[in-house]
Formats: sequence, C-alpha cells, structure tokens
Amino acid sequence: MSESYNICLDVGGTKVLGAIFNENREIVYRLKKKSKGEGNSTQNVEKVIVSVVEEMIEESGISKKNIHAISSSAPGVIDQDAGIVLFTPNLPWRNYNIKQSMEEKFGIPFYIGNDVNLGVLGEYKYGAARGYRNVVGFFVGTGMGGGLILNGELFTGNQFKAAEYGHMILDPEGPLCNCGQRGCLEAFSSKQGMSAYIRQQVSRGRESLMADAVAEGVFRSKHLKKALAAKDPVAMEAVDRACHYLAVATGNMINTISPDLVIYGGGIIEAMGDLFLSKILAEVDRYCMTSIRPTVDIKNASLGDDSVIYGALALIEEAK
Repeated sequence: MSESYNICLDVGGTKVLGAIFNENREIVYRLKKKSKGEGNSTQNVEKVIVSVVEEMIEESGISKKNIHAISSSAPGVIDQDAGIVLFTPNLPWRNYNIKQSMEEKFGIPFYIGNDVNLGVLGEYKYGAARGYRNVVGFFVGTGMGGGLILNGELFTGNQFKAAEYGHMILDPEGPLCNCGQRGCLEAFSSKQGMSAYIRQQVSRGRESLMADAVAEGVFRSKHLKKALAAKDPVAMEAVDRACHYLAVATGNMINTISPDLVIYGGGIIEAMGDLFLSKILAEVDRYCMTSIRPTVDIKNASLGDDSVIYGALALIEEAK
C-alpha cells in the first residue's frame, strides 16, 4: 500500500506557507510564497494558494492520488464546519466558500480554520500544550490573536467568533485600536501597538534607534532586538508596556477560565525568545486570584512558525 500524505497551509495577508506531512506527521516538503504582489482579489489570492499546492506536489514527486487531504488557515472569522471564510481583515474574502472552490480544483477533501485557533490547536496536539485540557493561547504578531481549548476541545463560540481577547479592553481611554475601540490589548502589546507607541515618543522629540523602523508601519523583529541590545530607552519602554498589559490580560483570562496552561506564540514571541515570558511572569501574579494561580502553567509555544500548519494537520486528523 502506498503512503498517504497531507498538505497543510498557513495563509496570511502577505504569504502562503505550505508543508507536506507524511503518515508519521513529519514534514517532507515545505514551500513559502509571497501573496501581496498578486493583487488584492479573491481570485488572485486563491491563485497563489493553488500554485503553492501544485508546486509542492510537483516538486516533491508525490502523486496527487496519494494526497489524503488539504487543510489551511486564514486570518479572520471562519465557518470551520462549512469551510467558508465569513470575514478576514487582511484578505479580500467575504462569505467565500473556499472549501467548494478548492475541492472542485483538486478533487481532494479540504478543511480550513482561523489561523490563531489552529496555532493553539497545533500546540495542543503536538507542541507545548500536549497533556493539558484547558489552554489559553495568546499569539503576538502584527496583531494580537487568541485561541482557546476547553475540556480538550477547540472552543470557537457562537458563529465561530470566540477568543478575540486581543480586543479585551484594558483601558477605555487608551490608544485607538484598528477594531475601532480604545485600549484593547492589541493596541498595547502587538507589533502595531508597540510601533504606534514608539512613533508617538519620537514625535515628541525623543531619539530612538527604532525611529526609521516604525516610520511607515510596524517594525521588523530584528530591528527591535538590535535596539534592545543597545538599551534604547524608547524600545525598552515599548516592550515593558506590552508585557505589562499582556500580564494584565493573562491574569484576567486565568481568573475567568482557570486554565491548566497559558501559552504565548506568534512571530514576536518566537523572535524575542524568553524576554516577553520573563517580563510577564514577573508581573502576572498581581492580577490573578491567589487560589487559582498555582494551578496554572505559563510558557511559550514550542512549534514556532509551524504551530499553525500543525493545527491544520490536526483539523484533518480530527475529521477522520
């Protein structure tokens, strides 16, 4: 009997990351393509996804008939059961039945879920959250995503809109968030939030090594690491502020959910190592009930960039 493979995708606003898994859950081929330059339309983004799948099949030498399923993430609100992207802020998809489109194209079962939900699910099934039953996940990147495992199951809530605790309001008079509210966790602790703080300080006449890096958008993690190594005061303040509000939000979630584990993932966490974790741990006890905190582990995710594609693999395996 020939071996069966699964194709898993991490679809973002600027790139598509693909991986082929064998039956032992090992990645045997991977590919990343930029998607931004293809034009902002449903068809063009799908064209990149299709090209990634086709190229991986061709270059890996694996026969299409040996592909068991294809699974993908996307940012935004996803009807995971129907395979429909209801809304996504960084891609041109509204009520888009990508499952139907992809299955018609390849004749292979297709699954899709929210990117951070799948990141947390991947960690729960194969990474740092294995063995836990109730998991709160914060994924810190350009924005701030959340994922929630309750009693061993991914919790997506009413109409698949749960775990948006990046928009937990921590200061009603705080900075404006892209969602339209003020004082959200995302507005303080994401790369967008930290970049906005640094720009504000520079506009007030303060000098910072980060000035050019945030002039027209969010910084790249390597610039933040360089500024922190040089003990740039503004960069250090931005990180301390971000970690403070992450600690407050973590305490709120611990008091609300009483999870077994809180994990932190996403690009900024991966890039900064244990820096954010150590700062959060130094503060979080102040914001938790003393009767709950000792029962909760807090740590970083372990799968790095692959958290989401492993979550996509979990979707396939749960559907068997």
